[in-house]
Amino acid sequence: MSLETILRIILLVLLIVCAIGVNLTKTLLQAVIIFMAYSSIMCILWVLMESPDLAITEAAVGAGISGVLFLLTLRKIREEDNKDADQMSGPKNR
Repeated sequence: MSLETILRIILLVLLIVCAIGVNLTKTLLQAVIIFMAYSSIMCILWVLMESPDLAITEAAVGAGISGVLFLLTLRKIREEDNKDADQMSGPKNR
């Protein structure tokens, strides 16, 4: 077996692990990070399959823009949750 074949097999196994990991993780932040790792591995696989145009697109959209949008959405959700928690606690009695 050639070194390239072994590398492809390792990357495919990591891809499967990432796909399963996204579904089994407990927090959304971990899921976003694993998703970004999945996209990065996919980018490497596209390069190995001699498809540089798809690799660039996967890197830009998959790991780049989508990851940033997911992280911004998580921050917005946490801000809203904190605002709701403050409103539900009500004014404090002195």
